[in-house]
Amino acid sequence: MSGSLYRDRWIECTSGALRIRGYYFPWGTKTVPYSSIRAFRRVEMGVFGGQLRIWGTAHPRYWASLDPGRPAKKDALILDLGRFVRPFLTPDDTDAVEAVLRAHVPPTDD
Repeated sequence: MSGSLYRDRWIECTSGALRIRGYYFPWGTKTVPYSSIRAFRRVEMGVFGGQLRIWGTAHPRYWASLDPGRPAKKDALILDLGRFVRPFLTPDDTDAVEAVLRAHVPPTDD
């Protein structure tokens, strides 16, 4: 798709929004306008920190979008949308998605 700033099988960054494929059951896409993202943070995953979670949650505060390749990845991005549940994403190129978010989401005072 033209106009993509980043795209892999599950995550796409367009000029106006982040699109997360496989977020809703069974295959629904969640579109998050950059203006809806209050903050984001990068986290290192571990066996007990989401790395083995293919889809869903074991912690009611975070929702891991579908990613069968997650066990082979080391980093994730957590989005704060101002709601209780926070999307937990594992793009193939975390650095690239983080750069897009930094360009579109104002920094916080944390």
